[in-house]
Amino acid sequence: MPAAPVVPSSMQAICFTEPGGPDVLHLETLQIPKPGRGEVLVRVMAAGVNRPDLMQRQGLYPPPPGACPRLGLEVAGEVVACGLPLEGATMPAIGSHVCALTNGGGYAQYCLVPAGQCLPWPKGFTAEQAAALPETYFTVWSNLFMPSLPPQGARVLIHGGTSGIGTTAIQLVKAFGGQVFATAGSPEKCALCEELGATAINYRTEDFLTRIREMTHDKGVDIILDMIGGAYFNRNLKSLAMDGRLIIIALQGGAKAEQADLARIMTRRLTVTGSSLRPRDSRNKARIAYELQDHVWPLLNKGAIRPLIHATFPLAQADKAHAALEAGNHIGKIVLTVSPA
Repeated sequence: MPAAPVVPSSMQAICFTEPGGPDVLHLETLQIPKPGRGEVLVRVMAAGVNRPDLMQRQGLYPPPPGACPRLGLEVAGEVVACGLPLEGATMPAIGSHVCALTNGGGYAQYCLVPAGQCLPWPKGFTAEQAAALPETYFTVWSNLFMPSLPPQGARVLIHGGTSGIGTTAIQLVKAFGGQVFATAGSPEKCALCEELGATAINYRTEDFLTRIREMTHDKGVDIILDMIGGAYFNRNLKSLAMDGRLIIIALQGGAKAEQADLARIMTRRLTVTGSSLRPRDSRNKARIAYELQDHVWPLLNKGAIRPLIHATFPLAQADKAHAALEAGNHIGKIVLTVSPA
């Protein structure tokens, strides 16, 4: 039986003391936490960088009660310690490689994670690839595929097609038999959306509503996954087919929609929903993880779908990683690499 990994007493972690730009991020030396009941301690090898991290750094997205106040919502690494298991739950084995949706604190050499939010690295994956999975795959799966899979041939519009969420959503919808449309802001980004299986719309040179009506022969799309919010709200409603569904997962274009067309929602039986992943409880997140391992991990294991990584930065350069994400020129995910303590 192999010896348990040696865990030091302290670690390096990214912290900030007041909201601001990327320059407020800095390394601090902290005590390594001990896992409580139902938790595992992960030696972090890589951590994903996500837009909620930027918003939290800016003071616009406070962590929910009880969550770790530090940045980092997804990690990949090695399980080095386990707390007592919850009743009926299975704990990952010490020494196993997992990727995990965290409750905060992923920008560090060690991170506590609820055991149910851990998934194994897909076959042949690096730490960077594994760290690029949890936040986007949990988000896309819970919004587009739960509680039931869309019907074969469902028409789905993905806004922000080359973001981490966008590239994941395009591949998953395509893999499960949907017809995908995606918006992007340059010919290069549109070309990538097409390569992944979507019909691309350049939102800088084309009106997505006009193009959706043309391409669907005025039928519209069945589902829209939207990260823009208020600025797109009415055009999204007009892009939906009868009984269509608008899912709002971010508000990059504002939280308010002027003169919302409520009559259209009623007469076309539209559903408008919104969701946020981080405030969900661990039981809910564990259910998403279970479905991902059952439905999606086989596709990752055989290479049918993959995460796209735009750039990696060492942990100490988290400020540069945030600046790169804010610039908006990325295609796919930005990931931090973490050296051992």
